[in-house]
Amino acid sequence: MSAAATPAAAAGVDAVAAPGPEGHRFLFICGVHRSGTSIVHRVLRDHPEVSGFTGTGAPEDEGQHLQSVFLPAKRYGGPGRFGFDPRAHLTEDSPLATPAAAARLWREWSRHWELDRAVLAEKSPPNLLRMRFLQACFPASYFLVVTRHPVAAAYATQAFTRRRWRKWRQQPVAAHLRHWFHCHRIFQADRPHVRNLMVLRYEDFAARPQEAADRVAAFVGLAPAPVRMEVRGGTNDRYLAQWRRDLAHWWRGPALRRAAAEYEAEAAAYGYTLVDPS
Repeated sequence: MSAAATPAAAAGVDAVAAPGPEGHRFLFICGVHRSGTSIVHRVLRDHPEVSGFTGTGAPEDEGQHLQSVFLPAKRYGGPGRFGFDPRAHLTEDSPLATPAAAARLWREWSRHWELDRAVLAEKSPPNLLRMRFLQACFPASYFLVVTRHPVAAAYATQAFTRRRWRKWRQQPVAAHLRHWFHCHRIFQADRPHVRNLMVLRYEDFAARPQEAADRVAAFVGLAPAPVRMEVRGGTNDRYLAQWRRDLAHWWRGPALRRAAAEYEAEAAAYGYTLVDPS
């Protein structure tokens, strides 16, 4: 079979990875906090040939909390902050990228997977900055990067940190936007080094979950399976409406308008606009 005829190539991936430990393929779900990675993970782990973490007791069943090789995002500042710490960015050149570390990750994560499944899924927001490291540890890796409108992700992250840590952890929306674009710049720099990569906009997933799930299944070489979970659309609407109000606000507006102008070209590369997000 030619490379163009493989399911991964059809999904826009450069090459098909070799089998990993126990002959499995690994699907790492990546995206900054509040990007929709949790719901995407829950939908994908319903596939009969996919095992994803569930019932672990860890926040959002994220693998970053279920291992002892690298530090979780909270040690680098948490949501809206972790990407600014250079230590959060791991590649194949990291001192942690060793066979011993890969073996430890396998031991610690495999106890939470159903090992009779072909594809083993894990999601954690810092994966966006660790794809090259994870690929070095697990050559049979596939990476699904979930993007959400940066304005919606920024407001949602601000609300999340306000609920979780109260005002002492709250940052302005412009700071969360800066973090979104900083992390995605690192992602774009790493992208040429990642063999099996698919980008999925959360908005497209929410609008057509079955179509999106079928695309991801093809990407990792699986047949499609029905989506059983209900996926709500329109979750960005209130955040975008708030953004439009804040842009016109006498006090908050100037900083947000400067941010919109600064990041508009980068947002457009992902199919978004900050200037007039209707």
